[in-house]
Amino acid sequence: LPAARMELSAAWHTLSTALVPPAALGLAAPRPEAAGPLQDAELRAALDVLQCYDLHSIVEEWFIEVLQTDLQANIAPEFWNCIGQYENTAEEPQCAALLLDAFSLLKCRLEPYLNSLELLEQWTKAGLLLGTGAQTLQEKVYTMFKAILFFSTTKSFQEMIQQFYSRTFRIYMRQWKKGEDGTNECESSMSEAEQESDPEEGAGEGQLCAGCSGKREQCWCPEAMEQFQQLNDILRRLNLLERVSAEAVTTILHRMIEERMEQRCRGEYEHSFLNEFQEWIEKVIGWLSRVFLQDGPLAQSSPEASSTLKRWRCHVQRFFYRIYASMRIEELFSIIRDFPESKPAVEDLKFCLERTNQRQQLLSSLKSALEMRLLHPGVNTSDIITLYISAIKALRELDPSMVILEVACEPIRKYLRTREDTVRQIVAGLTGDAEGSGDLANELSKADPVTLENGQESDDDISEPGDWVPDPVDADPGKSSSKRRSSDIISLLVSIYGSKDLFINEYRTLLADRLLHQFNYSAEREIRNVELLKLRFGEAQMHYCEVMLKDMADSRRINANIRDEEEKLPEEERPPFSLVAIILSSEFWPPLKEEKLELPEQVKEAMEAYSKKYEKLKAMRTLNWKHHLGLVSLDVELADRTLSLSVSPVHAAIILHFQTKSTWTLTELSEVLKVPVTSLKRKMTLWLQQGVLREEPEGTFTVIEEEQKDQVEKVVLIDSDEEGDSAMASQADQKEEELQLFWTYIQAMLTNLESLSLERIHSMLKMFVMTGPVVTEIDIQELQGFLQKKVRDQQLIYSGGVYRLPKNCS
Repeated sequence: LPAARMELSAAWHTLSTALVPPAALGLAAPRPEAAGPLQDAELRAALDVLQCYDLHSIVEEWFIEVLQTDLQANIAPEFWNCIGQYENTAEEPQCAALLLDAFSLLKCRLEPYLNSLELLEQWTKAGLLLGTGAQTLQEKVYTMFKAILFFSTTKSFQEMIQQFYSRTFRIYMRQWKKGEDGTNECESSMSEAEQESDPEEGAGEGQLCAGCSGKREQCWCPEAMEQFQQLNDILRRLNLLERVSAEAVTTILHRMIEERMEQRCRGEYEHSFLNEFQEWIEKVIGWLSRVFLQDGPLAQSSPEASSTLKRWRCHVQRFFYRIYASMRIEELFSIIRDFPESKPAVEDLKFCLERTNQRQQLLSSLKSALEMRLLHPGVNTSDIITLYISAIKALRELDPSMVILEVACEPIRKYLRTREDTVRQIVAGLTGDAEGSGDLANELSKADPVTLENGQESDDDISEPGDWVPDPVDADPGKSSSKRRSSDIISLLVSIYGSKDLFINEYRTLLADRLLHQFNYSAEREIRNVELLKLRFGEAQMHYCEVMLKDMADSRRINANIRDEEEKLPEEERPPFSLVAIILSSEFWPPLKEEKLELPEQVKEAMEAYSKKYEKLKAMRTLNWKHHLGLVSLDVELADRTLSLSVSPVHAAIILHFQTKSTWTLTELSEVLKVPVTSLKRKMTLWLQQGVLREEPEGTFTVIEEEQKDQVEKVVLIDSDEEGDSAMASQADQKEEELQLFWTYIQAMLTNLESLSLERIHSMLKMFVMTGPVVTEIDIQELQGFLQKKVRDQQLIYSGGVYRLPKNCS
């Protein structure tokens, strides 16, 4: 028995002193090394003795326990004491050398354990040891390294690692660039462009190395790359590469991609950067292979190496797509504004969005940008519409499903509904009257019918089922996918209000104003616009506009016939001046502005003569003259000059009265012309500006027969309303007339049915009144406001949710 104990003790001593450093066992001196084969034979013999006593099962557990104790008590404190010296080191080369020294020391202390670990793994595979369970001994040892050494790292250590890899990344990228250019990697200093693109590296005086930023004669790029390779080899040997370097490498890549993107891409929308960055990423992958893969073709072609490189390639590409998409999302308002010149940027963003989950980020960012930069009173309605059109084009390119457009631009649509001139600006753009209206005019020329979203078309009605693409998850399920995708710009603009009638009525008003007020209109252009609008909105909707153009053509023919008859008369029977009339079919024209004006007798006589001639041409018809509308061409002959002017009838009537009397007061003229004094005073401004009349004293006007050379010119402000005065009734007047028509029907309904709810009144008005383009639709909220006003005026009674007429009105 004592012999057995001695044999077992000798075997354990042999095995333990061979597997772990003697210092870890508390031995004063290391055991003399034996020859290799003899040592292996001796270890096998010792292991056989332990197997005889069934003690071989504790070898691995003992090894792990000794390693853990040595790590905690000796190796880890020694390593971190070495790292702590970094705080007193300012020079970057010294810090890099210190970092390498610390990890070299760590490798030296752990190398005996790693050699023993390989031996124990061989014995386990050979069946000489039992193993330690589901996790291999190697996995346990490497996990212990990470847990004890780097469970909680200091901030200075993290900065040290990040600085080291950041510098070697820059050196590697500069070397690649210099090698590509065919120059020595550290031969030349940084160019001005490089200093501007990388201000940190361009700091300092004198010529600096493009890689390490040191002075040219002190360049340490080769030493840095050699240290880089040595450190990676050490970390790879200790299986600590991912634990120590991965976070720093990730941070560096993220920062470098952001820096490069800011330098290359920010504000540049006319070029695609995807291919350029793909080439740059390949350079980055080359650096990553230097970090995480062993040297040599065999090592780099192994399945494990390929998997590691593939994983990091995915990381880098994902970083790029996410950062690039975030930058373009921030700039999306400007990209939309510059479209289609910015189409490459839109295509790049689309490519990135398909690979990242950033749609919600885009929607919230774009909504915020639109509300902050566009949707406020300081922006003209025309500018809002122009940007909305650009948004339709750009976002359709970005998202063919149109869901982003539908969600992000809903605030624009809501805001445009609050602007009083939205419809007029859109119609002016369609007809080419608005500044910069080329987009809308081009869209109109496509002649596609307007589609609104209130149809019942199914998404199943697709000619090619294979072309069907599902909507994104953030699409509104209540709206038709096919209509959303097929809507053109004009349909989207019309759908802001959900009705074509508003636009037809606005075009009628705009057309009527141009025909009556702008006498130099182009008939061919207007006919073309009407024909295009017929294709868009339907022939029935545009019938009234066709009648208006026909009236203009008929008027020209009637005027020509009457003029021919006048030329056949003797000289003494001809009228004193030529009169040309525009004859309107009043039922088909928008309401005209009503103003009183009493014309001079000679003008009225000419009108009566014209009417009689018209009645001969058109039996059973007569003319109802609008005295205040039209254009008068006249020559004002004064003592020393003659003025040839084209003015409105009221201006002509004013100056004609000065033929009989050279001085008039405002009150006298007002009584003769039947024009209010305030309005008349504004009209007098034209003749003051032309130097025909002067006002002395105030309210009294006198003809200036001879121009006074020494008279100081007076600046007379002309009311802007006089310059662009419209022949049409104002929108408020038209609305009041339409509401009055509704009121007539409402009175009739309540007289017959006694009481009706708001919804019932609205449905009956839609059925019987809101037909044809001469009547604008009224929504239920507007109708409710109109009825409440009638209640306040005591013309209606509201009780129990129904309206009824007062007894004295029924």
